[in-house]
Amino acid sequence: MRNYELETKQRTAFIRGLVESAGAAGIVYGNSGGKDSALVGILCKMACDNTVGLIMPCGSKRNYGMDKEDAEKIAGQYGISTRLIDLSEARNNLINVLGEKITLNDAAIANIAPRLRMSALYAAAASENRLVAGTGNRSEAYMGYFTKWGDGAHDFNPIADLTVTEIYEYLRFLKAPDFIIAKAPSAGLFDGQTDESEMGISYKSIDDFLLDGKIDEHDRTIIEKFHARSAHKRKMPVAYGA
Repeated sequence: MRNYELETKQRTAFIRGLVESAGAAGIVYGNSGGKDSALVGILCKMACDNTVGLIMPCGSKRNYGMDKEDAEKIAGQYGISTRLIDLSEARNNLINVLGEKITLNDAAIANIAPRLRMSALYAAAASENRLVAGTGNRSEAYMGYFTKWGDGAHDFNPIADLTVTEIYEYLRFLKAPDFIIAKAPSAGLFDGQTDESEMGISYKSIDDFLLDGKIDEHDRTIIEKFHARSAHKRKMPVAYGA
């Protein structure tokens, strides 16, 4: 297990240094009510008092219920400012406009919400001289379980090297409430969606592979498939002549 007391000192110093070197006035991040955003919010608030979390419901019913409530509770416990920005109408309008010219598939529709949230975060950042904090973890990144130019877009990410297993350990160290730790990981893209059911593998299996190299052949096949087909997400765009 990591030394999370030392980790906290190092990560908050990292965040503070970035804000100062950028001449930024503060930080903005997406407060989804999940484990990753909770940890990012806590660390950013420790490093920079002017941290705000945007709660951005966008389509699914759980965005307006459990996710919103959990986001408000975790922010309240750690003194983090929040703002509610409802993106559902923007999502519906965009789907309708695109649908006139494009036959949208399920993947395209699901990725609209993360990209609208990214737009909202960068609008706040540009308007208020803030840096955008990312909320993705190492396990998701390895599997490619994020939206390119959506939740994968940020100015910095203070938890990018942590697996889901380590995220939970860190939250326990920081005395995060049980409702965050016990909650099934979900991007909240549609009702009933969970990360593990969508990928067909548990985060424990992914993390056992990443941390210890332990894996059975069935799970190895799933992990290798996800990792290979998402390679483009972990690279900068290809530029001619570069």
